[in-house]
Amino acid sequence: MTIVRGLREALLLFVIAGVLVAVAAAIWVAVAGGEYTNRLGIALIVVGGLLGVTGDLTMSRIGMLGPRAIFGAASERETAGGGRVLTGVGIFLFVGLPLIVVGALLIA
Repeated sequence: MTIVRGLREALLLFVIAGVLVAVAAAIWVAVAGGEYTNRLGIALIVVGGLLGVTGDLTMSRIGMLGPRAIFGAASERETAGGGRVLTGVGIFLFVGLPLIVVGALLIA
């Protein structure tokens, strides 16, 4: 069941990212002109890379390490998740990487 929930979560993230990127690319073309497929491909690669790097909120956790240590709070990793199934690696493999591949195919 965990695998199915993880794949469902990845599909939902992929669809949401795809829709938001498509709207952003349409606005980009309306403002600056150019071909929609090329702009969509570039935007998909950028968003896929950003999701791959920051998908599991590691960057925000790193920023809170100092204050949490000062106040004697435990690491966030023990309580992290918030109902999410996918880890950072899962988000990279099942959301970020497919976005990058689709973007590269649209540019080519």
